[in-house]
Amino acid sequence: QVQLVESGGGLVQAGGSLRLSCAASGSFFRINAMNWFRQAPGKQRELVAGILRNGRTAYSDSVKGRFTISGDNANGLAYLQMTDLRPEDTAVYYCNFGARPTGWDNNEYDYWGQGTQVTVSS
Repeated sequence: QVQLVESGGGLVQAGGSLRLSCAASGSFFRINAMNWFRQAPGKQRELVAGILRNGRTAYSDSVKGRFTISGDNANGLAYLQMTDLRPEDTAVYYCNFGARPTGWDNNEYDYWGQGTQVTVSS
């Protein structure tokens, strides 16, 4: 079972920047989408940014213009560059891949990382 491992979280002052990374522990047959979600205390998990296999990206309104998602499908890597961070960005950030694990299984499955904490102080 391939696992996703996030890194790059930490404590930063408002206005600062962080770069999150997500790496797959093994290989997939095909990664169709790479996403970053976040969950703040007492709130539901929300989609922050996503990138499709064809390179198209999408962002939540709350991070548009401040966050940039990128990915390396061939090597199972995803990144989230976060700038102009705000206290309301404080959350646990999760990496998510929608992927086919093998060529003989046409189903796509969701894979999740364990999360990395991002804390933005005012």
